[in-house]
Amino acid sequence: QVQLVESGGGLVQAGGSLRLSCTASEMIFRINSVAWYRHVPGKERELVASIGGGGGVSYADSVKGRFTISRPNATIMFLQMNSLKPEDTGVYYCVGHRYGVDYWGQGTQVTVSS
Repeated sequence: QVQLVESGGGLVQAGGSLRLSCTASEMIFRINSVAWYRHVPGKERELVASIGGGGGVSYADSVKGRFTISRPNATIMFLQMNSLKPEDTGVYYCVGHRYGVDYWGQGTQVTVSS
């Protein structure tokens, strides 16, 4: 069973930055698609950023130009978040895939104060 562990969340003032990390227990990030989602209570889960199996990168319109997703090796991926806004507040989850199975981390809380 692949395990993903996020870290790097916390409380930050608007305009600040955070870098979220996601570490996998197995080497699943290199060629498979990866993604970051966020969830705010009362709202639907939102796809924030993703890297496809072919390497194509996409972002939600709300974070374009501010967030950057990366996967420097097969067991770690990052979400660099700059110019944070209060509406970026939520629980952020990393997702990896292998052999048709999705693996989710436990989530890390990001709170942006105004």
